[in-house]
Amino acid sequence: MAVMTRKLFTPAQANRTLPLVRRIVDDILLRGRELRRLAPRHADPDARARLETLGGEIEELIDELRHIGCDYKDFAFDKGLVDFPGAIGERPVLLCWRSDEPRVEWYHAHEAGFAGRTRIPEELLVEEPATRA
Repeated sequence: MAVMTRKLFTPAQANRTLPLVRRIVDDILLRGRELRRLAPRHADPDARARLETLGGEIEELIDELRHIGCDYKDFAFDKGLVDFPGAIGERPVLLCWRSDEPRVEWYHAHEAGFAGRTRIPEELLVEEPATRA
């Protein structure tokens, strides 16, 4: 099995993906909330069929995020957490975004999780100049 090298995002790159990431996360949250609402009725055949459909749709949406290079982290479907692999200085980190935040402004160490979030230094949030082709 080949080892896949993941893209590392700068804060500016992560923020440029947010319009697409936000749409995908909104779709995940919509389906996840319906899944939570239907879960108590899982014994009902109609509800079970819809739960299976929702689960498949959520997995496809999460795969879309993985294809972009980020990971969905909120399986309670209430915060819409997404981590982007990145680095602050030489230190590997996860740039962290929550669906109610306007942009990616936080990071945490891989082992720290959401509770260990630290604000990204402002100088790293400045948009990088466009390169000419």
